[in-house]
Amino acid sequence: MSLTPGSEGLRARIFHIIFESDTPVAKGFDIALIAAILLGTATILLDSVAAYHQRFGDVFNYLEWVFTVLFTLELAARIYCLERPSLYLKSFYGVVDVLAILPAWLVLFIPGTQGLVIIRLLRVLRIFRILRLMEFVGEARLLLDAVNRSMRQILLFFLSILMIVTLFAALMYTIEPASAGFTSIPRSIYWAIVSMTTVGYGDIVPITPLGQAITMLLMLLGYSIIAVPTGVFSAQVIRSIRADRYSDEACPGCGHDRHEKRALYCLLCGTWLDENSEDPRLAQADSSHKNTPQD
Repeated sequence: MSLTPGSEGLRARIFHIIFESDTPVAKGFDIALIAAILLGTATILLDSVAAYHQRFGDVFNYLEWVFTVLFTLELAARIYCLERPSLYLKSFYGVVDVLAILPAWLVLFIPGTQGLVIIRLLRVLRIFRILRLMEFVGEARLLLDAVNRSMRQILLFFLSILMIVTLFAALMYTIEPASAGFTSIPRSIYWAIVSMTTVGYGDIVPITPLGQAITMLLMLLGYSIIAVPTGVFSAQVIRSIRADRYSDEACPGCGHDRHEKRALYCLLCGTWLDENSEDPRLAQADSSHKNTPQD
């Protein structure tokens, strides 16, 4: 179904307001959305306090539905103004949008389930809307890029730590008596993680001299290796800053706004990015069609 010229213009205006921030209206929309996210998150946090829930539960419920409706309308507007909305819904912010509104609607359409644990867990997912703030912070994109760059190194480091923790836990399970709290290897793994991170809850304490010596060694080892992931991540952050070659131009097709500055087409859906000019592929196709002999 083809859209009328008026609807095309409306979609373009909505797109500029929601996905861009180079006009006063677009900036006002961003500020209003940030305020709604913060207020909605504050409502969820305060509602989880028993004393506040008992006194202001009805007010919190009303505010939650106000924010749910607003975020639902905002998501509907995003889907309406994009040429390929399915790609946006599969993206990080698309998933966050859905998680921000899904629990409330599920509880509404499945009556009598408010007390179920699964519904309670879904309602907690509303806190995911605070992740939307990352959309408005350019530095957050650098951090995410650094995380992606260092993911393999951090994963390798995590697996190495897991092996060390398991070995120390098995050793302490063999040395220490069950009365000290080392009743199983999984329980000992919990102790090893607490000791290596120097948290030291004190609920499991070695009582033999050999066990205490091993504990001191594990603590010193924890101090030695805790700086490794920090150094890896810091190096990747510096690299991301130096290699920041991306623009915040949003794609009219899927809403993706992480493109190289010289990119002409969207990396995800292939949509022409320059809204002020016509896609040369379409112009070439029209020219070829006009030059084709008609029967």
